[in-house]
Amino acid sequence: MSATFVGMPAFPAAAREALSDTQLRRNLAHATGTIRAKRAAVVGEVDEWEELRLAGAAIKDNTLRHLDEHLLRLEKSLTDRGATVHWARDAAEACEIVASIAKQHAVDEVVKVKSMATQEIGLNEALATQGITAWETDLAELIVQLGDDLPSHILVPAIHRNRAEIREIFRDKMAAAGRPAPDDLSDRPAELAGAARLHLREKFLRARMAVSGANFAVAETGTLVVVESEGNGRMCLTLPEVLVSVVGIEKIVPTWSDLDVFLQLLPRSSTGERMNPYTSTWSGATEGQEAHVVLLNNGRTRALADEVGRQALRCIRCSACLNVCPVYERTGGHAYGSVYPGPIGAILNPLLRGTGVDDQVDSLPYASSLCGACFEACPVRIDIPEVLVHLRSKVVDAHRSAPKAEAVAMKSASWVLADSKRLGLAERGMGLAGRLLGRFGRKVMPGGRRALGRLPWPGSLWSNARDVPAPPAESFRAWWRREGRR
Repeated sequence: MSATFVGMPAFPAAAREALSDTQLRRNLAHATGTIRAKRAAVVGEVDEWEELRLAGAAIKDNTLRHLDEHLLRLEKSLTDRGATVHWARDAAEACEIVASIAKQHAVDEVVKVKSMATQEIGLNEALATQGITAWETDLAELIVQLGDDLPSHILVPAIHRNRAEIREIFRDKMAAAGRPAPDDLSDRPAELAGAARLHLREKFLRARMAVSGANFAVAETGTLVVVESEGNGRMCLTLPEVLVSVVGIEKIVPTWSDLDVFLQLLPRSSTGERMNPYTSTWSGATEGQEAHVVLLNNGRTRALADEVGRQALRCIRCSACLNVCPVYERTGGHAYGSVYPGPIGAILNPLLRGTGVDDQVDSLPYASSLCGACFEACPVRIDIPEVLVHLRSKVVDAHRSAPKAEAVAMKSASWVLADSKRLGLAERGMGLAGRLLGRFGRKVMPGGRRALGRLPWPGSLWSNARDVPAPPAESFRAWWRREGRR
């Protein structure tokens, strides 16, 4: 169970492969369509929905402007309540902190609440290298882990799997990881959920350490909040002797009244419910349990420094943007090469990791039609199209030191067009080239025009799909001089 996004191809190549998988496209279309319909119904019940969106965006922006103050307040609130706070600059440091806590307690396995932050830092893989097994307890995450697969959605990581595929995964893989699936297991959802429940129950009762994330962290009381739909989070948070929570520093909200806004926005935007079935809150350590909180940076201050891109840190991981995105619906999440797929992943990954460093990351800002549906759906009004365009410019700027053929061509054209004499010489040259090229390889275009066919310009999608007209034998200027004498 060691699948990883490391080494994934750039988005165009990965998307092309995904588009050829008809079963994947059927699964995605059915799932995203169902979630969209549920969300639309419950959002339509709230007359002040737009005011809630504005309030959520304002709270997040104000918090980010004073993030240092709120983080120090959160740290004090947590330590006053018996928790140990750790600061992690990057993924390696965060993983080492969690592993060291496990070793201090002689723990060789942990149970996990679904957490995007721990997936972001590759915690499971890092723990495995030190002999510590991490078990996912969210149903969809369990499916992904047992299938040696990768998550493809923020809310529903196994959205690319249908019931028949899940049944086969359970029958083939559960026994090697613990309690086996029943021999007569069918693909009925109730039976699949029951098999997962029995499989996980022994892990909950045996584990001495749990790892969680947090949807929100309330600075004034040091309270961490996890919202979920299955109850597995409640089991992880209460049973083990040691609880370690890995929390991105952008998850902070100043007060409980601020939290109220997001507990209205999140369930409607994510699961299409008025409220989550389980909302768990805990403040520091409790009797009989040791609590640690790892506050994770891992590129978040880089994103914060970007005046246009910092709005991505408002994200509450609801996945609404994925469910309305025409690109995501056709390619799925694996094509994005990250635990953060879809429109939010297309901006969050380059912001956290930087542009000009990795071709796969640099391809993500182009994984969009810029239709704007993601902005309309976002409960905290992240203008994803604006950030995508901004990041495209940063990708271009990052590669200016090694100009491509198209960039050289455009620079040459700029030099020619800047001077009338150079332009005249170029026109005469093109006329001569047109007469020579016109003797071979041309074909008739609509309207009787002649074309040279498709020219092999390296890296040009334009010339791969379009015909280039042959240069005219005579330029307009030459024609005007000749005709003007009459």
